Formats: sequence, structure tokens, C-alpha cells
Amino acid sequence: MFPEILREGIWHTTSVERFKGIVGAGGILPDPLIPDLDRWGTAGGPVFYPFVRSIGAVSVFDFSGFDESIYNEKYPNSMWQTFVPCFHKWDESIWIELDRSAINNSFVGGPALLERWKQQNELGRKIMPIIEAAHIGRVPISAFRRVYKYSTHDQEFRQIQHQAS
Repeated sequence: MFPEILREGIWHTTSVERFKGIVGAGGILPDPLIPDLDRWGTAGGPVFYPFVRSIGAVSVFDFSGFDESIYNEKYPNSMWQTFVPCFHKWDESIWIELDRSAINNSFVGGPALLERWKQQNELGRKIMPIIEAAHIGRVPISAFRRVYKYSTHDQEFRQIQHQAS
């Protein structure tokens, strides 16, 4: 069942360890120093990197109005369940909600991102239609609205502190 907490809002998900790097850097970087081996969708090399990465953006989810049954029927190859509620390779995930008004000038919504993917003929690059959106450039911590940790052990979201110490 889809987590209600994610149903509205714009979200970025990451690992607990990477979240520490985000806090240390003062924000989410579009291309952080993470080995490609530890990234999603990089096995085919740079030509096949996810579309959002190729445009210098941070991948985010916008689940506004999301209905998983309808979505799965329309986009059966989407990999959203790999990430929700927790990336399948992790025991815990961090979910960062972004303040819509704070990112408005750098935000590309899901439908516009999908259209750009088609127009740029980047069909070999991964994208999660409609629900994947993008933030062009670095996302500052000041744009964070709320941060949650999801634990597969507890199967619940717990709000955590996100300010740099």
C-alpha cells in the first residue's frame, strides 16, 4: 500500500549515509561524489544515465494525485516501487520533502520533464513518467520542509532533524 505521507508534496529520497553528506554540503547536489557502482541506473555507462542526471538536475518525486493502480496500468515498466517506501537495497531510507514555493524557479514538473525527455529524444535514458520531476541544480537545505527516516524494520516514517550542526 502506498504511504499516505508521500501522497502530496515533492520528495527526494536517499540513504542515511548520503543524507549525512547532503547536510554537510548544505544541500542536495545534482551530481554528488558517489561512485557509479552505488547509483541507480548507471550500469550501461554515461550514455544511459537517468535523464534527470543528464540535465544537471536532482531527481525528485511528485506524487500529487498519485493512484498506484492507474499508474501501474498506464506505466507498467516504471520502477517507482524500487524506491517506495524504501530503496530495495537498504534497510532505511531518508525522505526529504521540498518546499514548493522555495524551489519553484528551478522545478520541472513530471509532465514537463517527460515532454522534455521525448523532445530531446533521450528515450534510452531512464525516467519514471509523470511522478519523477526534477530540480535543476543544487537544492539548498533552506528548501527542505520536512525530513523523515523510513525503517523497513519498523515499517514507519519518523521525522528527523535536518539542520547542519
